Amino acid sequence: MMRISTNRAEEDTVISEPLTLTVSLRGSHEIRDNCHLVHLTGMLDAFSDPNFRKALSKIVQDPPPNLILDLTGVEFIDSTGVGALVQVAKQVKEQGGIFQIVSNPRVNQIVKLVRLQDFLCLQNSLEEALARLHPSPPA
Repeated sequence: MMRISTNRAEEDTVISEPLTLTVSLRGSHEIRDNCHLVHLTGMLDAFSDPNFRKALSKIVQDPPPNLILDLTGVEFIDSTGVGALVQVAKQVKEQGGIFQIVSNPRVNQIVKLVRLQDFLCLQNSLEEALARLHPSPPA
């Protein structure tokens, strides 16, 4: 099912659709502010990895080139999940896009443990991530 709505605060049309991943990982995808925005909840692990990679690979092939992953609802991530994030980040960057992750303390801890916080461009909020897409001009 696809829901199309226009938010008056934004100039872009927001298209939101559910992502079919696994029982343990659910999500939705929308295009907002010239960016793919993917919201995920559940567990990003070896079980959900194949479906996650397949879904995200398909998403990043279509314009726009930018991608924000909202992982604030992810309760668990293992090394396979971190590897999948690295692969998606590489795909986005190869296409000239900006890749960012909106994270929670649990995901932050795992990503920082393997020292990938800069490469995966961790953000504290969706607002921060969206602001990075449209930097303010210098004063």
